[in-house]
Amino acid sequence: MAATAASALTIAFWRNALGALVMGTPVLISNRAALKNLTRTELKYSALAATALALHFACFVTSVKLTSVAAATALVCLQAAWIALFQWFRGRRPHRTIMLGLGIALLGVVVITGFDMGVSPRALLGDALALAGGALAAIYTLAGSKARRTMSTTLYSSICYSIASVILLAMCLVFGQELLNLPPAAWWGILGVTVAAQIFGHTIFNYLLATISPLVVSMMILLEIPGAAVLAAIFLGEQLPPGTYGGLALIIAGLAVVVLHQGRGGFTPSTSRLAGPEDP
Repeated sequence: MAATAASALTIAFWRNALGALVMGTPVLISNRAALKNLTRTELKYSALAATALALHFACFVTSVKLTSVAAATALVCLQAAWIALFQWFRGRRPHRTIMLGLGIALLGVVVITGFDMGVSPRALLGDALALAGGALAAIYTLAGSKARRTMSTTLYSSICYSIASVILLAMCLVFGQELLNLPPAAWWGILGVTVAAQIFGHTIFNYLLATISPLVVSMMILLEIPGAAVLAAIFLGEQLPPGTYGGLALIIAGLAVVVLHQGRGGFTPSTSRLAGPEDP
């Protein structure tokens, strides 16, 4: 995405629009009854997830054009930490070990942003957008896990991508982004992102949300961090400050602590009035 010759909003719109087309066509052909029978709860959580997804893409795709790909990917992958915090706010108290993991990951964020502050204000803005993108991705994942309790993967994905593409289209029009007159290289880049990251990446995560905790699903995204760093170095020639690698390692280590302990029951229900139904 960092090398694609199109604006961040344009890339985000097309990957969702094309993803909606691919996922929605089978639904329209063979499962129209499911669309007619959507409940208010399913629509509510699908719309919430789609809105968060659209804003996540707007933040993240912009961030990779402002800061390094490795830093942006690491910071947006903090969505696992955001999920842990959101669960805490909903009345599920984290164990001290989880708090330790969150602290380690936060230290990694400070290390990365500290080095980027010395690089340029532009890189620091990219870091901030990636952090916001991680929080929005957490909301998208949590809302999606609620919707997937009763919705199939194709139905949920098609509705979510469709609503997200409408929101992103509106943003493109408001900010005057070019949507059609793009060079061939940009279209190939958009197609590649759509197939690899949208149809396979996001849709696979949507499938897993029906059976796996949102926090564990988010942890799988950590595999993107070293991969993004290596690919950016090979294809974009990115050279990172040595300290940034230390920040990346701290984020991975901290989030690993969070998820591994959460898998052993790292949250306990609270008696607070904020407590609600536990997320799957």
